[in-house]
Amino acid sequence: MHSMSAEERQREIVRAARRSGSVDVAVLAARLGVAKETVRRDLRALEDHGLVRRTHGGAYPVESAGFETTLAFRTTMHVPEKRRIAAAAAELLGDAETVFVDEGFTPQLIAEALPRDRPLTVVTASLATAGALAEAENTTVLLLGGRVRSGTLATVDHWTTKMLAGFVIDLAFIGANGISREHGLTTPDPAVSEIKAQAVRASRRTVFAGVHTKFGAVSFCRFAPVSSLEAIVTSTQLPASEAHRYALQGPQVIRV
Repeated sequence: MHSMSAEERQREIVRAARRSGSVDVAVLAARLGVAKETVRRDLRALEDHGLVRRTHGGAYPVESAGFETTLAFRTTMHVPEKRRIAAAAAELLGDAETVFVDEGFTPQLIAEALPRDRPLTVVTASLATAGALAEAENTTVLLLGGRVRSGTLATVDHWTTKMLAGFVIDLAFIGANGISREHGLTTPDPAVSEIKAQAVRASRRTVFAGVHTKFGAVSFCRFAPVSSLEAIVTSTQLPASEAHRYALQGPQVIRV
């Protein structure tokens, strides 16, 4: 086999990361027939281009305009961490009577953790969340209509935003593909970004909940600044020093 150029190697690394959700330096070095240091250099280059995030001993893919994981895949990653985060986020409900729940797996877990012993109206674009709550006692579910995106099973486009624009919502639980101090909350698809931005506009309070890997990641479409959040809920895998830097922009940062 001819020796691959750096560009070919890096393309192959991104493909592998996207296929399996993460890559390991040692495994890649063996598979590509190069030194581990070469793989590390490739990963640094790919991180500079925003395609992967490096971890101890490997990397995972960043969601971008050209790549987004499916809901099915997300239900398999970081699950214990997501459950802890969801439980802590649900506790921020306060006296809210109307709640927006974003698309995605962590927001769905938040919806399932909401109290069932008092009247609550949940507005969502997510078919999975609407389905999970449809039978819940005391909970009224409003499903936003629109075009259903296959990977995430959530609705988008002008029908969805128009319906959402007609509400004043007490609290929005928002997810994102990335959150950074510089670029705020981002997501790959402009149609999804539009719904998220509208949800933030329509809500009196906004809470972002997400696993530690979202922090510092930047995707294509920006829909809200960090300063628009009342709280950020994540896990202790986000370093305290980093949490503090986000808190300086306004939100309370809760690490569980």
